[in-house]
Amino acid sequence: MCAALLIGGSASAQDKGTLNPQPLPPLANPDAPGTAAKELFGRRDKPAALPSQSIGSYAKGCVAGASAIPIDGDTWQVMRLSRNRNWGHPQLVALLKKLSARAPQINGWPGLLIGDVSQPRGGPMITGHASHQVGLDADVWLTPMPTRRLTRQEREELPATNVVREDMLDINPQTWTPQHTALLRAAAKEPEVARIFVNPAIKKALCREAGNDRSWLTKVRPMWGHNYHFHIRIACPQGNACEDQDPPPAGDGCGAELAQWFTPDMLHPKPGKPRPPLTMAQLPAECRGVLSAP
Repeated sequence: MCAALLIGGSASAQDKGTLNPQPLPPLANPDAPGTAAKELFGRRDKPAALPSQSIGSYAKGCVAGASAIPIDGDTWQVMRLSRNRNWGHPQLVALLKKLSARAPQINGWPGLLIGDVSQPRGGPMITGHASHQVGLDADVWLTPMPTRRLTRQEREELPATNVVREDMLDINPQTWTPQHTALLRAAAKEPEVARIFVNPAIKKALCREAGNDRSWLTKVRPMWGHNYHFHIRIACPQGNACEDQDPPPAGDGCGAELAQWFTPDMLHPKPGKPRPPLTMAQLPAECRGVLSAP
């Protein structure tokens, strides 16, 4: 499978892939200090042959010895195969398999559609995702897996389900279901899960529908986008050279903390100045070895 596509945009669930992915052209001077790390990691199409290790922080790091979640399982299917982003730390891959196997009991879905996880060696991505760099983040579509195997073309082009209303103030009752609530509750209750990122409108719906058992809501954090998928983040595995985030604030996050996401300034933010891309010098030193390993 090719290392990366010549595609632009945010690499969201709605961005189509291709049936004929082409490798990126060689870099003229890959060792130049100013070369963006995303250009280097985006050209690695296989994992580093090293012991499994997540290195650095979720948005500034890499992963050695990554495992691929197979593109087909009894209860999962991987989407947008041309991106080659179905790689992660073995503990994350194990969690995705476990959660998908439970889906029929959790909410009646036949299984889960898996979106972007990480690149074969992690690191920054050419398109989309500031995080997903250390093999501990994964996107799961808010669309149930069908009972049949999707074709390759469907995996590249099938649209994901948007569960958020057009005005972004709440969920869309025509696409949001109790099955979504059940799945997100189950995912948040997995002990290794550190955070679940969802659109603020989804968090609002979960706050309404959680009932008396609200402890799991602490892990569910609002974040723009995430209206077609939810983002699972697991904690740094013991013995790995990665950095955990601080624990989320105490409480269910359903009060003033959530309300601020629906103010005019948050709903319609002014575009900021793009940050310059990360260079290798800004990543942990161990990532050079990950990048150069066979």
